[in-house]
Amino acid sequence: MEYLVLARKFRPRSFAEVTGQDHVVKTLCNAISQGRVAHAFLFSGPRGVGKTSVARILAKALNCVKGPTAIPCNDCANCREITDGSSLDVREIDGASNRGIDEIRELRENVKFAPAAAKYKIYIIDEVHMLTRKAFNALLKTLEEPPAHVIFIFATTENHKVPATILSRCQCYDFRRISLQEIAGNLEKVAQAEKIEISATALSWLAEAGDGSMRDAQSIFDQVISYAGTNVADRDVEEILGLMDRKYLFRLSAAVLQKDAGACLIILEEAYLAGLDLKHFYQMLLKHFRNMLLVKIAAAGSSFFDIAPEQVEKLQEQVKNATRETLQRYVEILITEEESIRRSQEIRLKLETMLVRMAYLEPVIPVGDILSAIEAVEQRLEQGITGNNLPAQKATGQPLMKMSAPLRPESTAAAGAAESVGAVPVCKQAINHGDLSADFKKFVKKENPVLGAKTISAETISFADGNLTLSFPQGYVFLENISERQQVEQLAQIAKKFFHEDVTVKIVAVEVDKNNGLHNGGRAKSSSVNDIKREAMNNPLLQKVMDEFAGAEIVEIRTRTDKTQEV
Repeated sequence: MEYLVLARKFRPRSFAEVTGQDHVVKTLCNAISQGRVAHAFLFSGPRGVGKTSVARILAKALNCVKGPTAIPCNDCANCREITDGSSLDVREIDGASNRGIDEIRELRENVKFAPAAAKYKIYIIDEVHMLTRKAFNALLKTLEEPPAHVIFIFATTENHKVPATILSRCQCYDFRRISLQEIAGNLEKVAQAEKIEISATALSWLAEAGDGSMRDAQSIFDQVISYAGTNVADRDVEEILGLMDRKYLFRLSAAVLQKDAGACLIILEEAYLAGLDLKHFYQMLLKHFRNMLLVKIAAAGSSFFDIAPEQVEKLQEQVKNATRETLQRYVEILITEEESIRRSQEIRLKLETMLVRMAYLEPVIPVGDILSAIEAVEQRLEQGITGNNLPAQKATGQPLMKMSAPLRPESTAAAGAAESVGAVPVCKQAINHGDLSADFKKFVKKENPVLGAKTISAETISFADGNLTLSFPQGYVFLENISERQQVEQLAQIAKKFFHEDVTVKIVAVEVDKNNGLHNGGRAKSSSVNDIKREAMNNPLLQKVMDEFAGAEIVEIRTRTDKTQEV
C-alpha cells in the first residue's frame, strides 16, 4: 500500500479534531445548527493552519446524509468521497493554475447544474489571490447571487491581494498561527498513534521548527522518523534541525554580556569553520537576542511567546544581571544591520564588526536613575560643606545671596491665612524660600521627574498675583534649557495644579557673591569644596552621563551652599 505522510494521515476529519482555530469552528458549527450558512466564505491565514481542512469538513457537514449537521458521520458515501477528493459535487480548484478568465467562465456555466448526489454543489478555490483581475471581475455577479444549491469557499494566505469587491461578498474568517504548545500536543498524539518513542523536549523543538504551521511540524516529524526510526533520541532531532548551532548562540550572547569581544570573534570563527550559513546564523542570532529581551520583560509569561520551556530557563539565567535597556540596544543594533548583512558580500566581516560593537557597548542607564544619582551626589556635596562650615548662619537671619533684581516682599499674613484653612500655600504677595519653595519643588518632581530635577536647583521661588518667579544662579547648566518655551509652558501647567489658578512663569538668573566663605576659616572651606568637587568629577556615573550625551561638557560644579551662603 502506498505510504501516506503524517500531514495527510492525521488531517482533521471533523470540527472537533481541528487544532488552534476554536473561534472559526464555533462560528461555523453555530451557523450550521441555526440554518444560517452563507453562500460564500473566505478563509485566510498562514500556511498549514487548517484552512483547506476546515473547508472540506464544512463541505462534509453540509452534504452528509445526516445533515446539514455540525458533526458529519464520515461513514456515508458523500463524506467518504469528499475525504478522498472524488466527489462530483465538491470541486477543489487550484487558484494558481486555474487563474484565467476562461476557467472562471467554465465555472459560471457549471454552477447552473444541480448537484449529482449531494444537497450542495461546493467549490473550494485554494490560493484564490492568484486569480487575475479579469477572472475576479467575471466571478463577481455569480458570487453575489449564486444558485441556491451553490456554495463557494475561498482559501488564501494573502487576503490583502483579494479585491475588496470579492471580500464584501464573502464571510471572512481569519485563521491564526497555532501555538507551540498546541502543535507539541498534536505531535504527541501522532507519536502515540504511530508508536514512536520521543521526548517532550524533542517534540517542543519540532513544534518550534513548525513556526506556527501544523502541517510543517508534522512534515518535519515525518522526516525525523525516517532518519531515526521509531525510537527518536534528542540528538537525532538536533541533527535534523541543525540545533547544534544553538550552542554558538548562547556562547555568543554570554560573551557579549561579559564584554569579551575576543571571545565573540573566536566563537564566530568556530561557527564559520563548522560550515554554518552566516546569513541564517544572523537571523538565529537576532531571534535569540529578541528572546532574551522578551524573557527579561515578560518573566514568567515568556512561554506565551512560543519559546521552548527549556530555553526559557537558560535565557532567564543568562539575562538576570542584564538591564532591559541594554538588551534593547543589542536588538536595535542587530535590526539596524539587517539590510546591510542581506546585501553584503562580506557577511563574516559585518558580523565580526557588529559583535565587537555590541561587546564594547556600555550598559545603558535609565534617565530616571541618572537624575536620581545626580541628585544624591548634589546632596552629598551640600552635606559635606554644611557639616564643616558655619551652621549658625541660617539662624542669624542674614541675607543668603545677592540678586540682580529684588523680589517682592513676603506677606506673612497671607501665608498664615493659607495655613489656617489647610490649603495649598497660595498667596497674593510674594513668598520666598520657606514651605512654598520646598512644597512646590516636591510637587514638580512628582508630576515631572525630569523637570523636577532641574527645578530643584532654584535659589528662590516667589508667587504673587498669579506670577511665579524662579531664580537660578547665573551659569547654572540647565538655565538655558529650562528657559525654553516648552519647558516654561510645562512648568506653568504644573503650577496651575499646585496653586489652583492660572499662573505665569518667569525664569530669572541671579548673581552669586563670589567671596563667600573666604574669611573665618574660609581657607579650610575652600579646600573642602575642592576635594568634594574633585570627587564628583571622578564619579563613574557622571562619566557615563558624559559618554551617553554626545557633545556634552562640564561647565562648572556648584553646590547649593556655595550659591546661597554668605558670611
